[in-house]
Amino acid sequence: MTDAHSFPSDVAFTPAVKAIQARKGSREAYAAAERRGWRTEINEDLAAFLAESNSFYLATASRDGQPYIQHRGGPKGFLRMLDKKTLAFADYSGNRQYITQGNLSENPSAYIFVMDYAHRRRVKIWGTARVVEDDPALTQSLMPREYRARPEQVILFTISAWDTNCPQHIPQKFDAADVAIALAAREARVAELEAELAALKQPPASTR
Repeated sequence: MTDAHSFPSDVAFTPAVKAIQARKGSREAYAAAERRGWRTEINEDLAAFLAESNSFYLATASRDGQPYIQHRGGPKGFLRMLDKKTLAFADYSGNRQYITQGNLSENPSAYIFVMDYAHRRRVKIWGTARVVEDDPALTQSLMPREYRARPEQVILFTISAWDTNCPQHIPQKFDAADVAIALAAREARVAELEAELAALKQPPASTR
């Protein structure tokens, strides 16, 4: 079996993967999915999903294939769409290990995994990435307003293919900030209802 890269999903469905799919009985179903096609550009659905995301995982690998996954977080929408094929984000100063940057200097292959625990959704994005250190204007344009972090550089991610996963086995979790907003709204409604109940308990005014 040859790796002809006839479909965008071939970035993940390598000949070895397809061979195992065939052996375990899922190849026919995924062959149909290949013909329908994984997406290779950002559409409205993905753009909206990323605009609400405040966290994702970035995977890279060294030249000899040693994998590394690093979490990236920030305000909602900090992972920006520059065009239909390009994502970008300001890379904040952190623990200064520079494993991701080192990997990208010798192997541009990269992968973004975005999880939405609240709605039990996940998106997988394959592509290549590079670090931009010498463009202050670009760095500043990607820096979220009033976010207290120091940007060191920018990472540009070029999309090869992306797909979604089913919600199976995703635990439902909520951001603390979203929970606080929901609780505040509930407490305000409770206070409103208590005030209405107290008013109803007042004796009627005298008509004399």
